[in-house]
Amino acid sequence: MTEPGTSQLKSTLRADLHNSMREHDKVRSETLRMALTAVTNEEVSGTTARELSDAEVLKVLAKEAKKRREASTAYIEAKRPELAAKEEAELVFLEAYLPAQLSDAELQTLVSQALRETGATGMPQMGLVMKAATALVAGRAEGGRIAAIVKSALSAS
Repeated sequence: MTEPGTSQLKSTLRADLHNSMREHDKVRSETLRMALTAVTNEEVSGTTARELSDAEVLKVLAKEAKKRREASTAYIEAKRPELAAKEEAELVFLEAYLPAQLSDAELQTLVSQALRETGATGMPQMGLVMKAATALVAGRAEGGRIAAIVKSALSAS
């Protein structure tokens, strides 16, 4: 059913979009359209068009989810709860496609593992630790959360 070279996740997004349109679920349809547009934009960015892998599609979805979180926070601070609610509703649909986020304890364990693997002893090696930790986390936590835990671990050592 999927086209050759097409990401399984992208095919799932398309199928879910068709279902939500049939069910007249306006918010879900708009969110999935936006997500597919972001995926397509990523595919055609750069010098040559290409098909994204599932991992790359997940990165695009994670970026879109982060945008929704940030927008929601900004709307709440601006005392616009109706707009914040719309962003949060879209976020719920996007998060359904993302891997479960790690708890702080799980993230701490992975950062500790990255510290052991790199042998880092202080802040000058933060980039090295971040690279290793980000690979271990594999999209299950935002970079800001990872960086905060890496900073605290490096400053404690």
